[in-house]
Amino acid sequence: MKLIELAKEARERAYAPYSGFSVGAALLAGSGKVYTGCNIENASFSPTLCAERAAFAKAISEGETSFLSIAVVGGKRGEKADRPCPPCGVCRQFMREFCKDDFTVLFSEGESVRTLTLRELLPYAFGEQMK
Repeated sequence: MKLIELAKEARERAYAPYSGFSVGAALLAGSGKVYTGCNIENASFSPTLCAERAAFAKAISEGETSFLSIAVVGGKRGEKADRPCPPCGVCRQFMREFCKDDFTVLFSEGESVRTLTLRELLPYAFGEQMK
């Protein structure tokens, strides 16, 4: 799948000197354009930026407001990215701010790809009742 391959390419640009865990993401916008991101760590960890949020920040800063899908791949630097690497809780909540329930999240499971909706990943999103 094209998004998974683009996420793997983005993973190669990750800055993860502390954890050694590299993540790449490829975000498909409603316009058809794909935005990639990688994790960028910081020694104090709190300001670390996940790949998913990096891709969204890039897209939003360029005027995108509609999103369809994101692929996420990750693993220890130098190892094959074939284990599931679903988005963390912060990224799930971040996605919920900009995406509908049917937004899809793809991640590798060995040689296959698993696809879940945002609703499946975050069934009780904070703030949903406020919209």
